[in-house]
Amino acid sequence: MFHTNKAAVLRKVLISRFLLLQLWLTCSATALASAAPPQLAGNPLAIIKVLGDEAAGDSFVQFVSQMERNPDVVNVRIALKGTDGDYSLAERKPIQLALNGQSNIAVIYPDIGEPYRSIFSRIIEGIEDRTQAHITSYAVTADQSATDLTAQLHRQNVRVVIALGRVGIKATANLDRSIALIVGGVLSLPESATIAGPVFSLAPDPILLFDRLKSMMPTARRIIVIYDPRQNAWLVRLAREAARNAGMELISREAGDLKSAMYLYQEYLATVDPKRDVLWLPQDSVTVEESTVLPYVLQEAWRHSVLVFSSSVSHVKRGALFSLYPDNLELGRSMAASALGQSPPSPGGRTVTPLRDVLMAVNLRTAGHLGLNVAEQKRSFDLVFPEP
Repeated sequence: MFHTNKAAVLRKVLISRFLLLQLWLTCSATALASAAPPQLAGNPLAIIKVLGDEAAGDSFVQFVSQMERNPDVVNVRIALKGTDGDYSLAERKPIQLALNGQSNIAVIYPDIGEPYRSIFSRIIEGIEDRTQAHITSYAVTADQSATDLTAQLHRQNVRVVIALGRVGIKATANLDRSIALIVGGVLSLPESATIAGPVFSLAPDPILLFDRLKSMMPTARRIIVIYDPRQNAWLVRLAREAARNAGMELISREAGDLKSAMYLYQEYLATVDPKRDVLWLPQDSVTVEESTVLPYVLQEAWRHSVLVFSSSVSHVKRGALFSLYPDNLELGRSMAASALGQSPPSPGGRTVTPLRDVLMAVNLRTAGHLGLNVAEQKRSFDLVFPEP
């Protein structure tokens, strides 16, 4: 498209040619002259071309077209816009570009159907937004060859891998140790796992959970949680300190099987004080088993008017008062921020971070049953049940 302001067009052309000249100096002239240019070592060359340059003249267009024939050259078209369609170097921030539009970060995630694929896609979108670059991503299956994967990563000059979900983690278990690894999309890892580096858990941070609890029920003083230590010992350790800092007491009891869990729930629900005691349901396949334990707990809690909050959003739909769940876009951005600062890991360097990029789900029917006035807080709820 031609711009009516010829001076603006000229400035845009000069800017784009200046950028192009800087990049062109890094490329071998021999590679451009060859009809079948050889592969360039290292990173590819990027052409930056301003939208509108197509009208700048045939010689410039031919020059760019000749460069694009090289397989190691990538064409990047950008729009330079100001208040009047012009571009002022004095008024605009520097343009951030990643060589050939990609970064040295790769994401490995399970090759799985909906709705999980959309969740991983949203996380990847957040990673790309934070890095301002296209991220190489690999959808892998449980039988993915680690050798083949490592070879692909080296061909892409990948330096940091973000592994999502258990399948993604398994695929990177024997990854070349020169590549830094970040893990996400899981609740926790077994102590025996050899992964060194950041782990972004999907278990909501107890600090955030207890903060929301206090805002909805200021009289709460005791938080009761029954958990399987094989799954949630690390989280309960964090929760004890979070409760203490919030001026509350955490009453935690271990249960290694369904029978023990049911006994403990019966014991507590028979003596609970609904004016000061609340029940926290972690994401735990033993103590919050969904076909037997969960229905019993929610039914008895309703009968005794006991506030139940959960680390699983699906429990809110079934009657728990509230839960925190992942803001997948923000979670991706957090993972990317960690990846941008990563270097090859050292042994024993694992750090587990609970979920801090969260949204909130609330059951309004349960709130009404408990006599809680949440009208002023409704605007802060991201998801409500029953659904309107």
